[in-house]
Amino acid sequence: MIQKLISNIQKTKAPIVVGLDPMLNYIPQQVKDKAFQEFGETLEGAAEAIWQYNKEIVDCTYDLIPAVKPQIAMYEQFGIEGMKAFKKTVDYCKSKGLVVIGDVKRGDIGSTSAAYATGHLGKVQVGSKTYSAFDEDFATVNPYLGSDGIKPFMEVCKEEKKGLFILVKTSNPSSGEFQDQLINGKPLYEMVGEKVAQWGEECMGDQYSYIGAVVGATYPEMGKVLRKVMPKSYILVPGYGAQGGKGADLVHFFNEDGLGAIVNSSRGIIAAYKQEKYAKYGAEHFGEASRAAVEDMVTDINQALENR
Repeated sequence: MIQKLISNIQKTKAPIVVGLDPMLNYIPQQVKDKAFQEFGETLEGAAEAIWQYNKEIVDCTYDLIPAVKPQIAMYEQFGIEGMKAFKKTVDYCKSKGLVVIGDVKRGDIGSTSAAYATGHLGKVQVGSKTYSAFDEDFATVNPYLGSDGIKPFMEVCKEEKKGLFILVKTSNPSSGEFQDQLINGKPLYEMVGEKVAQWGEECMGDQYSYIGAVVGATYPEMGKVLRKVMPKSYILVPGYGAQGGKGADLVHFFNEDGLGAIVNSSRGIIAAYKQEKYAKYGAEHFGEASRAAVEDMVTDINQALENR
């Protein structure tokens, strides 16, 4: 699957991923009104609004982007109905040729980790049949429990030719409380990065590993170090736009071949119509605002890469 991601990035010339992280307050009133008219102000109504919102954004941007990253918590909060919307979103994005990164941040051990891996990336056995449940292409994983938490995911990835993005240095302000702590003179995040590179050697594609890393855009200097530590790992970079990252900060996350990183923007794209810059589109044309935001983001990052 890493080959498909790279191919999509090369085809679109857009090293970005759109975070499909819908909150009800992002969704234009006309979309909510229509959903509530049909299903009432219920969990089912909320899930329908989310699905229609996602579908419009995908319809307006899929030809410009290589991948999407739905954050599962935004769907889980609406219970079973929200999870149905998550699955519909995953399937629809894949039907449009997009790579789907399931932002699920799982982290457990043994049979529990294996069950998470099966549910999101693998196939579950039901009697004489097998089924792909959520069927994302990649999943985000928390490495805090060590190899016991990662190996079951790696086994499924080898079987299914799918991939992982392992949390190494996250974009949130308090990440340093643990991730920056020195162990024998080396920050913990760097040690995790070394482990990601080691795991990645077991799951190599043509140029890059199926095992990637999450490194926040808000820490560009650390990104420079981690790029060297993990030369064959793709880096998923959250924190662009709304969290403060911009193209010029991100050049060190990329290798000299212009590959090696994919930058995420969530509300900066999906709620672009709320920004002053894109207000001219209005809530009625929120999908077109998202498309304009994608185009601006791609231009920003590509210009930064050309000028580095």
